[in-house]
Amino acid sequence: MTEEEELIIDIVKRASPAVINIIISKSSGKGFKKIGGKQSIIGGGSGFIISKDGFILTNRHVVADLNAEYVAERQSGEKYPIKVIGRDQINDIAILKINATDLPFIELGSSKDLRIGQTVITIGNALSQFHNSVSKGITSGLLRVVSAEESEDGITQNLRGLIQTDAAINPGNSGGPMLNTDGKVIGINAVVVNGAQNISFAIPISNAEKDIEDIKKFGKIVQPSLGVRYTMINDEFQKKYNLPVNYGAWIIKEHLPHDVAVAHGSTAQKAGVKEDDIILEFNNIPIKDGIGLDELVLKTNIGDEISMKILRNKKEKILRVKMQEKK
Repeated sequence: MTEEEELIIDIVKRASPAVINIIISKSSGKGFKKIGGKQSIIGGGSGFIISKDGFILTNRHVVADLNAEYVAERQSGEKYPIKVIGRDQINDIAILKINATDLPFIELGSSKDLRIGQTVITIGNALSQFHNSVSKGITSGLLRVVSAEESEDGITQNLRGLIQTDAAINPGNSGGPMLNTDGKVIGINAVVVNGAQNISFAIPISNAEKDIEDIKKFGKIVQPSLGVRYTMINDEFQKKYNLPVNYGAWIIKEHLPHDVAVAHGSTAQKAGVKEDDIILEFNNIPIKDGIGLDELVLKTNIGDEISMKILRNKKEKILRVKMQEKK
C-alpha cells in the first residue's frame, strides 16, 4: 500500500463518522403514498457535523421543502430529528441542528488558497442508498459559474465561485463534505452535470463562514437584499429586446400571476427603483464581465449606504440605497 493510499484511508476513517444521511419524508402530497399511517420517504441527501453539539452543514436544496420532515442518520445507525436553523438560498447552503452531544465532527479548512490539480476526497450518500460512498479526484477548475435547477421549488439559480472536480458526485451526495489531504472540509458537494463525465461541483466552504457566524450571533442567517427580479443583460439580450446597453441587471418581473419586479417595502423600492430600470453599477462596480448583482449585494452589510447607478428612459441616474435584511 502506498503512502498516499494510507493517507486517504486515514482521512476517510476519521471523517466518515461525522457524515450523515439526510432522510426526507412526508405524510401526504403528490408523488408518494401514505403507507400504514406512517410517513413515506421521498428523498435523501448528505450532510456533515461541524460541532460536538450537533450543528450540521448541507445544501439548501436538500432541505428546501418546508412541508417535509428531515431525519439525520449517522454511520452507527442512530437517527435524530433535524431542525433547520437557516437556509441560504444565494449560496445553496443550509445549517441544521440535531439534539445530541459529544458528536464526532469534521474541522473546517479554507477554500481560499485552492489550486487546480489539488487532491480532494468526497463523501456522501450516493443515490440516497449507498451510505458513506467515497470518491477521490482533483480540483479541475475554480470560480466556476453554474446554473442549477431545483426540482422541488422550480427555482433556477446561478451558483458562483464553485470548485470543479473530477471526483464522482452523484444525486444523494449533495451536502456531503469535500476534504483536502489534511482531512479538513474545503467544500460542500453540490452540483452534478447531467450527461457529462467527471464534471461535478462543490460550494467553497468559505461561502458558509458568514452563515455560521450569523447563526452564532443572531440565531439565524442574516442576508442583505435588494428585493428585485432581474435578468442579466449581454450582447444577445440587448439585440433581442432592443436594449440601450449590453450589460447590467434589467429589473423585470417573471411571467407569473401576481409577480412583481420590485418587492413592496424592499430596499430597492425605498431607494426608488422601478420596473424596467437597468442597474449599471452597484457600489461603484459595473455589473458585467461575470459579476452578478446578487454577488455584489451579498458583499454588503445591513445598514450600509450604497451608491447605485441605474439607466431609466436612456438617462443615467444615481440612487442611494440603504441595505436592509432579506425577509
